[in-house]
Amino acid sequence: MIVRSLQDIEGTDRDVRSASGTWRSKRLILAKERVGFSLHETVLYAGTETSMWYANHIEAVFCVEGEAELTNDETGEKHWITPGTVYLLDGHEKHTLRPKTDFRCVCVFNPPVTGREDHDENGVYPLLTEPEGV
Repeated sequence: MIVRSLQDIEGTDRDVRSASGTWRSKRLILAKERVGFSLHETVLYAGTETSMWYANHIEAVFCVEGEAELTNDETGEKHWITPGTVYLLDGHEKHTLRPKTDFRCVCVFNPPVTGREDHDENGVYPLLTEPEGV
């Protein structure tokens, strides 16, 4: 059994800030736990814009605080995401998130991330894995 709080990981290598400065992600469950998914609390900052494309992952995002505009960059379709709303990137959609306020969400990734990922120039997380036995 694993019991871990956000406070437990604050300031550790599980507390990741993007190189772009647009988000901070506290990675509660990672690939090294070997449970088939990773779980994060992420805050995207008000007034920023983050373009993403999870070419290697499926992501579910549940908004718990704040408001943001989500754009499907492939279709141009826009959605207003508010607390209690979930979106699922089940088709590896390229998308952009524009938070109106600080936007706090809980994210689940499959396959799980290792905690070392950041978006590359295309908005993609690389597919990193943990060595067996670690």
